[in-house]
Amino acid sequence: MKRSQSFQLSLLHPRYWLTWFGLLVLFLLVQLPYPLMHKLGMWMGRTSMRFLKRRVTITRRNLELCFPDMDSAQRERQIIGNFESLGMGLLETGMAWFWPDKRVKRWFSVSGLEHLHQAQQGGRGALMIGVHFMSLELGGRAMGLCQPMMAMYRPHNNKAMEWAQTKGRLRSNKSMLDRKDLRGMVQCLKSGEAVWFAPDQDYGPRGSVFAPLFAVEQAATTNGTFMLVRMAKPALVPVVLIRRPNALGYDLLIQPELEGYPLTDDVAAATYMNKVVEKEIMRAPEQYLWLHRRFKTRPAGSPSLY
Repeated sequence: MKRSQSFQLSLLHPRYWLTWFGLLVLFLLVQLPYPLMHKLGMWMGRTSMRFLKRRVTITRRNLELCFPDMDSAQRERQIIGNFESLGMGLLETGMAWFWPDKRVKRWFSVSGLEHLHQAQQGGRGALMIGVHFMSLELGGRAMGLCQPMMAMYRPHNNKAMEWAQTKGRLRSNKSMLDRKDLRGMVQCLKSGEAVWFAPDQDYGPRGSVFAPLFAVEQAATTNGTFMLVRMAKPALVPVVLIRRPNALGYDLLIQPELEGYPLTDDVAAATYMNKVVEKEIMRAPEQYLWLHRRFKTRPAGSPSLY
């Protein structure tokens, strides 16, 4: 569990200079007025398609797999919109890490906070079910300004970036939990904390089962949700941050506590959770992280989908 991180002089080693330069550029860019930043982010995303051709291919393939009835013209528009969202997501990371509270609050509204309060009555923990929208970092900052949480994450291999992301994420939240720290997450939930958890990515065959996701009948789905619910018995509360069009800000949407989650069958539980993930993604599909090889893990003997 990481509640703070002191700065070490070793982080000034020349190997980190490029990282610090990139963070400085990001800090300067997010000082721009938000409408101008929005245009810049969209332009950056479209331009990146020239250099991220493999990611464009992965995005196209994911959309083909999930939405086989989508016509090619619509799919190509979705891909462009997705990369525009990627460019904006980079700037939103800077907004989350560097903006003061007052400026963040000015650009988002929240609905459904009462659902979280109701779910936590009596000191019950809440597992905040999120998905990997491009605005993920800003969503964590916004949620923390409404109610400080704890969040599952993967430590960064670059120590300078790890320091920066931890400091940024703890501006409005309590602590960061390594995604492998199941015991720590259970303890936090049992003590009545709200813990952010995203069950929507392919984390490999270990600890996963296969369940339907959109039109893909067998998508590797983490068993982490199932284990946490069985061990800590938290409320399950979906939360996402949606970017409004035309540089009009963001909506933080907190849904009512989920009901009927299967407690005895891990495949049924994964199927249930993937339906929740689908619903959240469809709120703004162009803002979702389709660049990830979501279906890279296949059942034994099955061919690759990429």
